[in-house]
Amino acid sequence: MPPSFPRGTRPRRPPRARRDGHPPRASRRGSARRSRRHGRRRLVARPPGRASAGGIVSVQGARRVAYDVLRAVDEADAYANLLLPHAIERVGLDAKDAALATELTYGTLRRRGTYDAVIALAADRSVDDIDPPVRDALRLGVHQILSTRVASHAAVNESVELVRRAGGRSAAGFANAVLRRVARETPGSWLQRVGESARSNDERISLASSHPVWIIRAFRRALAAEGRADELDDLLLADNAAPRVTLAALPGLAPVPSDAPRGRYSPYAFPLAGGDPDAAVSASGGRVRVQDEGSQLAALALSRAGTVRPGERWLDLCAGPGGKTALLAAEALTAGATLEANELVPARAELVRRSVAAVPLEVPVSEEDGRVRAASTPGAYDRILVDAPCTGIGALRRRPEARWRKTPADVPPLATLQRELLLAAVEGLRPGGIVAYVTCSPHLAETAGVVAEVRRELGDAVEELDARAVLREVSRSPIDLPDQTDGSGRAQLWPHRHGTDAMSIALLRKRA
Repeated sequence: MPPSFPRGTRPRRPPRARRDGHPPRASRRGSARRSRRHGRRRLVARPPGRASAGGIVSVQGARRVAYDVLRAVDEADAYANLLLPHAIERVGLDAKDAALATELTYGTLRRRGTYDAVIALAADRSVDDIDPPVRDALRLGVHQILSTRVASHAAVNESVELVRRAGGRSAAGFANAVLRRVARETPGSWLQRVGESARSNDERISLASSHPVWIIRAFRRALAAEGRADELDDLLLADNAAPRVTLAALPGLAPVPSDAPRGRYSPYAFPLAGGDPDAAVSASGGRVRVQDEGSQLAALALSRAGTVRPGERWLDLCAGPGGKTALLAAEALTAGATLEANELVPARAELVRRSVAAVPLEVPVSEEDGRVRAASTPGAYDRILVDAPCTGIGALRRRPEARWRKTPADVPPLATLQRELLLAAVEGLRPGGIVAYVTCSPHLAETAGVVAEVRRELGDAVEELDARAVLREVSRSPIDLPDQTDGSGRAQLWPHRHGTDAMSIALLRKRA
């Protein structure tokens, strides 16, 4: 059933016949079929800024780029952080429009859960019943109406035009009515209505913060493990804020600019002052890199745990895309150690090779299953980094779409893989060697649970070091790392507390 719209918001009656021969009020299934058949061709055929078929509305380039990225994320599981820069460059947006496209893309992805609830109320139907191209345009329009300074009429008109190109006049009329209904009420009013539709307190928090319930519960348990469960609201708020771009000057190869503010904790971190970060990386020949400060600390926790003896042999077991590998290579070069890298996925292995190219140290990169790679050379390495595949829910600021892709069902198989990688890494260590187990997730099943299981399995063969103490020695300023209630030495970083991704860092030493 079509929604009942308030008086004055119902779309105008369509013409008796459409140019493409379809009836004016096609079924939803037929609309979806036409969207798949015609929509993508229409979007590609008209460059940004050109008038629609009716000659009424043109779509600004920034909105077109944002919409196309949202469609790729939704339709092809693309990663926005990889696709968006290329889309901006391909269209040739200036700095102002590039910034707008970035805000529209990431803002829409971060708040998608909230916007879907608003759309469902305004359309009087589940978002699952709305054709995907129309749904993405509605999300983009609602973000502009509720969370930006974009004029409502511009947000409505251009979003409707995106729908018209993808789904035809009937879909455009539906989108126009929904968005005008959204624009008639304040953001606060919609947030209140969304909250009233929740069936539980956790669902209310989920709809307000745009985080799935299972992630909220995982965050709460991880914070409670530090006795900080009351920080949940601050964490969810920080998770939806755009992160600043942080750079790393590779030690011994590039200095931190004297006029740049320093990072809070890493001795090699400094924030990007503005402009294109790729330009700063290119100008340095790759010796300055874009890298979250939490990732820098994770690599330094391994290289700074105890004294490095000249001639040590290091291994980055799950190296792609290579940010930590480059920092470890610079540290190894300074300390007189060697470094090898391994990455199973060939495309990511190539990224690792590019990443370490700026470091004058030969870093061979193998492409094997990490469980086989480490165990095939028992007792060979002094230090191994296991930056394990994980749910990635600690990096939702930078990869917001991850919250909508992962489910609780993903956790057990990942935890099994993580445990097997860590066991293989311990086997690859010489007696006295150290492994750093790192995940970009605070989920206890992926962090404390994996370490505890490996320690139970290996018994006295390993001992856990205090990763918090190592980070306090590395850090430029005092760093708030409370004890874990399980008595482990694991260090947990947080967006709201440290301004980093939620990195978990544990250190294990192999006993003789």
